[in-house]
Amino acid sequence: MTEEKLVFGLQVDPLPKPQTERDSTVPHAPKRQVVLTEEEKKLALTNALRFFPKAVHNDLIEEFLLEFNTYGHIYMYRFRPQYKMCARPIKTIPAKSRIAAAIMLMIMNNLDPEVAQFPHELITYGGNGSVFSNWAQYQLTMEYLSTMSDEQTLVMCSGTPMGLFPSHSFSPRVVITNGMMIPLFSTSEMYQKLYAMGNTIYGQMTAGSYCYIGPMGIVHGTTLTVMNAGRKYLKTNDMSGRIFVTAGLGGMSGAQGKAAVIAGATGIIAEVSKEALEKRYRQGWIQEKSEDIDEIITIIKDINMQKKKGTKLPGRSIGFYGNVVDLWERLAKESEEAGETLIELGSDQTSLHNPFNGGYYPVDLTFEESNEIMTQDPEKFKKLVHESLKRQVNAINKLSELGMHFFDYGNAFLLQSSKAGADIMNEKQTGFKYPSYVEDIMGPMIFDYGFGPFRWVCTSCDPNDLKITDEIASEICLKLSKEAPKETKQQYLDNYKWIVAAEENKLVVGSQARILYSDEIGRNMIASAFNEAVKSGRLSAPVLISRDHHDVSGTDSPFRETSSIKDGSMYCADMSVQNVIGDGFRGGHLVAVHNGGGVGWGYVMNGGFQIICDGSEEVEKRINSMLFWDVNNGVNRRAWSGSKGAQFTIKRAMERNNKLKVTLRNDVSEELIDNLFKKN
Repeated sequence: MTEEKLVFGLQVDPLPKPQTERDSTVPHAPKRQVVLTEEEKKLALTNALRFFPKAVHNDLIEEFLLEFNTYGHIYMYRFRPQYKMCARPIKTIPAKSRIAAAIMLMIMNNLDPEVAQFPHELITYGGNGSVFSNWAQYQLTMEYLSTMSDEQTLVMCSGTPMGLFPSHSFSPRVVITNGMMIPLFSTSEMYQKLYAMGNTIYGQMTAGSYCYIGPMGIVHGTTLTVMNAGRKYLKTNDMSGRIFVTAGLGGMSGAQGKAAVIAGATGIIAEVSKEALEKRYRQGWIQEKSEDIDEIITIIKDINMQKKKGTKLPGRSIGFYGNVVDLWERLAKESEEAGETLIELGSDQTSLHNPFNGGYYPVDLTFEESNEIMTQDPEKFKKLVHESLKRQVNAINKLSELGMHFFDYGNAFLLQSSKAGADIMNEKQTGFKYPSYVEDIMGPMIFDYGFGPFRWVCTSCDPNDLKITDEIASEICLKLSKEAPKETKQQYLDNYKWIVAAEENKLVVGSQARILYSDEIGRNMIASAFNEAVKSGRLSAPVLISRDHHDVSGTDSPFRETSSIKDGSMYCADMSVQNVIGDGFRGGHLVAVHNGGGVGWGYVMNGGFQIICDGSEEVEKRINSMLFWDVNNGVNRRAWSGSKGAQFTIKRAMERNNKLKVTLRNDVSEELIDNLFKKN
């Protein structure tokens, strides 16, 4: 694809040809419910037409109304570019600023059909995780980025490029806000309305901040979760023959099969969309597939038999084409008959933050039937979802009583099950029966020590550059593992094992990218080493560093990232907002803050960043200034809430940097408090 074919901006003279039918070669978002009144629908059309000169309004208005009535949203398919949508070498992207060109690469990667869930609806993952609301926004954003200088900042408000504003070279090139709401109005119903009107988007986490790198973006975290679930619940480092059952292969959930294999376990992942399952099978993210539930049960029983004989079994991943509720109920029945659970670990990664618009498919309906009912009879669909969740929870409860360990994977499974009236609450009705994976695993074992999903993208799009970055990162991880205190030695060893096997595990989908759970020390050393390698010519082009918003400091979410915080502040969003402000003035090339994420609109505040390591001294200053803050902000919040691991980590950070001085928590005797209340 040559540089000349990349043309950005809104073409209006002449207009592109209309696209009256959806392209059947890619998956599409389900038709959305029409939630607007007639007056609001008029406003939606006005909001869409305001991108265009008056001379073409008559040519577009009926087409936009037809799109809205047909799909529940105005995507402006006519303006979808005809060039191949994918990450491409930075040198081929026409832009005045190399920093802006790297961001453009990330946007195109987010919308690559190999990467995105519903690329033509500009949805990257999670059923509604949008990059933009419509193609006019895409075209204008890319035009701004291609023409901007390094003394301008592009302001993005919920998908709309508001324009280029004068700034300075050390300021961010792009500042993004997605879904920011007056708190009283931050409801799911308001999201549906404002998205339909073109006023906001659900940026998920890395969709709306242009940082998504396909299922690889979560695979290291999922691998660590499975490994540490084995250590915590099963008291073993050996996951051979251990069976993990879950659901979802669409977006981030697509990592589950690969993670199970890397951890050495057997992963069985249910998926109702044949397109999604086939995509992950073709990409190598699941090894086997079956739509026969009897075959799945036979495989499980055979694994258990071999395990009892002491046979060492390799990691294995199997995609089950079917509804996970059917699988859970069959497993419960078979396990009750056997008098013991057939599986050790269970979870769920369906998109339950979006339960009534394609995020969860109820049992006893085909995929197509569900898509039809959710738009034609939304109330009926909601009841079916609730009944399905009740059945799913009942089966999970039976298996748990027999010894299976279940955890919520941060997709709002517990929250939505409770809303459905499922038997999901503990005996005192003060909380859920099951923990969040952050509450039990990632929080105390990973986040509290400052480890989180650091990631990078080679803007050359050259696999050899990615190999070199792996070598650089592995050398640093090995060095740190030898020097680490006992509190973090296992994390460093896990990281070294991960990165040396990364190429062999064939993780790349889309851009030449990598993820590595690292702490602030490791992130800083790796980023500086990348910058030096670009400067010396060892790497052929800049390396963009970023992270998932699902990180130490990036996200406030009481049902996921901050579920392990027990001082009552789990419902506060100061940390994530402070984080994006601090990243902005400390050196982020792009900073973003979003409402919503893995567990739903109004339940999460999250943010992220991008820094482009171009070999310059200025970027070295950005790295040293920003990364230290980006991690330790969250470590400090966790330390203040009472985490011993975080207290250990923040004290070490103060020893390394004498400019850091935080308010340390003093322990309070629970007995002292209890005795006071007994007296009164």
